[in-house]
Amino acid sequence: MARPIKAYVPQGSDPLLEKFINCLMLRGKKSVARRIFADTLDVIKTRTKDAPMEVFSKALLNVTPLVEVRPKRVAGSVYQVPVEVPPKRQVALSIRWILSAARARKGVPMAHKLALELLDASADQGAAIKKKQDVLKMAQANKAFAHLAK
Repeated sequence: MARPIKAYVPQGSDPLLEKFINCLMLRGKKSVARRIFADTLDVIKTRTKDAPMEVFSKALLNVTPLVEVRPKRVAGSVYQVPVEVPPKRQVALSIRWILSAARARKGVPMAHKLALELLDASADQGAAIKKKQDVLKMAQANKAFAHLAK
């Protein structure tokens, strides 16, 4: 028996939302991914007064990295060179980090794990924010090699 979708997830309207659902999807099961995301929005709605889509967009914005390190080989040595992250890669990294942090949580359904991670990320805490801070620290530590960037 099919479960009715509780929260309204607009289909095809927001490319960022569609990208997130596609990244959430496993083994080609998009309807399952949509249901998980709808349940996530319901959990966010019960836990906070803010609009669930605002929490989602704020979480993605908070996790978005501005710089990262790329390895560059110069005269036999490999240096970690800090570079700015292109906009498409910023979105891809933030989605990837939020989903991997949510999947790393144990003991509850995926919709609940994802809701907790999105709430944490919108409040500037959680594993995805820690990953962003680690990447930023690495870039700051290797600032001396910035002149090697192309």
